Amino acid sequence: MTIANQLTLLRVALIPFFVLVFYLPYKWSYIASAVIFAIAAATDWLDGYLARKLNQSTALGAFLDPVADKLMVATALVLLVGLHNNALFTIAAAVIICREIAVSGLREWMAELGQRGSVAVSYVGKIKTTAQMAAIIVLLAFDVRDFPVMETIGYLLLYIAAALTLWTMVMYLRAAWPVLMADSHGK
Repeated sequence: MTIANQLTLLRVALIPFFVLVFYLPYKWSYIASAVIFAIAAATDWLDGYLARKLNQSTALGAFLDPVADKLMVATALVLLVGLHNNALFTIAAAVIICREIAVSGLREWMAELGQRGSVAVSYVGKIKTTAQMAAIIVLLAFDVRDFPVMETIGYLLLYIAAALTLWTMVMYLRAAWPVLMADSHGK
């Protein structure tokens, strides 16, 4: 078990603690849940860096890393939807979660066809992830009743992430389309 894979598994293991801390009946619970999420987000960057730096990339890590990311983000967005109770926010969260599931399925299908590189993570995807992580941390950390400016910043970041989510999904679908059409015709 590589260090990178251990960090990825840590990210998954943090999910129940993240949820538990979020629901604690203390004023500090939101900031503490934001810290846990920020640690998880940092391990997402760190595990990839260490896998490359230490030449410890594994098939397990390539599978588990994006799964861990999506589990953590989906959990955070579900918690925030309950907290913010706002239709536009809910739509943005649903777009992000649905796209993550769709693109994960697309990547798996492309991997089955030996074409996973066609839908590799793009630079825009990295910007999307950064906006998404920042939005979640801001929206978790600040009680919007006490910090309405932070709510605005968090919402703006989330809406940017949702827009980039749609953009990157279109990019991945366009890249995969020729391979998918060839496969659907038995070529």
